[in-house]
Amino acid sequence: MRKIEAIIKPFKLDEVREALNEIGVNGLTITEVKGFGRQKGHTELYRGAEYVVDFLPKVKIETVVAENLVESTIETIIKAARTGKIGDGKIFVTRVEQVIRVRTGELNEAAI
Repeated sequence: MRKIEAIIKPFKLDEVREALNEIGVNGLTITEVKGFGRQKGHTELYRGAEYVVDFLPKVKIETVVAENLVESTIETIIKAARTGKIGDGKIFVTRVEQVIRVRTGELNEAAI
């Protein structure tokens, strides 16, 4: 099993969620986050005053999938989240040792 975390632009969330649902990934955790990468934020003008926005709004999607879904999940996220512009996001993939469903006690792939 692998945990896939994707940091994407907020307006791409619905597209990514629908695309993941189509390939059978239906358990997601979504968190509104702020951050920056190479883009280093940007400046904005408000009532004549310029100010720096260091941290940009992003959405973090987390899901745990079986090994056979890892590559298709990554490809689906990339395809649905890509705009071709700076700040499209990142995907992190880590191994998951164990999953336990609290309600039933099911373990590992039965729990996801």
